[in-house]
Amino acid sequence: MRDVQNDRDKRNIPVDMVGVRSVMYPIVVLDKENQNQNTVGSFNICVDLPKDFRGTHMSRFIEVLDSHNKKITPRNMKHILDDILRSLDAAVAHLKVEFPYFIRKQAPVSRVESYSSYKCSFTATKNNHFDFVLGVSVPVMTVCPCSREISDRGAHNQRAETHVQLRMNSLVWIEDVVQIVEDSASSPVFSLLKREDEKFVTENSYDNPRFVEDLSREIVQKLEMDRRISWYKVEVTSMESIHNHEAYACIERKDD
Repeated sequence: MRDVQNDRDKRNIPVDMVGVRSVMYPIVVLDKENQNQNTVGSFNICVDLPKDFRGTHMSRFIEVLDSHNKKITPRNMKHILDDILRSLDAAVAHLKVEFPYFIRKQAPVSRVESYSSYKCSFTATKNNHFDFVLGVSVPVMTVCPCSREISDRGAHNQRAETHVQLRMNSLVWIEDVVQIVEDSASSPVFSLLKREDEKFVTENSYDNPRFVEDLSREIVQKLEMDRRISWYKVEVTSMESIHNHEAYACIERKDD
């Protein structure tokens, strides 16, 4: 049959990125405690398209993905992109996969266990060199320092979403990023708490108030001390409980 995608295109316009988006696929990612974790990834996979070609071969993206037997790791991402470049005869390949990652956590006092989920992503590009970025979003609790200072009874608190992106010299576990963020906040959040845990979380967070500026700086201090990390971007968004807006802070490491 005629391969229409390989028809010559006369409009003289290259396409920067062409491919497939929102491909849901079962995957296996590295787990610090259990070696591997089964989850589900949403994939965006693209390549460049030279000006002379009418279209790309969409089915080949899925074929390459399937050939890697569901394993998605920082090291394996390079091999996947190499195969995409080879299969599509492209100069540049892009892949992003977003997935929920689950960590078993203990409540602070009762030690009762439950799962917490974190939104994670691997983003990679391959042309003359390979670039890989790990993304981890961590929900936390923050207590407003200003509210605590001026109030006679309590202080307002809210949930904040932190999003950390980083490039690494050697493997940084998702669990490591989560730990850094939770240690920097007024308090972690939990799926399951008993009464004694709620008391502890409430009082402990009151003793550790954080503006979004505080939280972003606390995270960055810890990232700067980690020799495995070569670049980072930290974003904090606070879903304010007494304001009709969100508070936001961002710190990105500049290239040397």
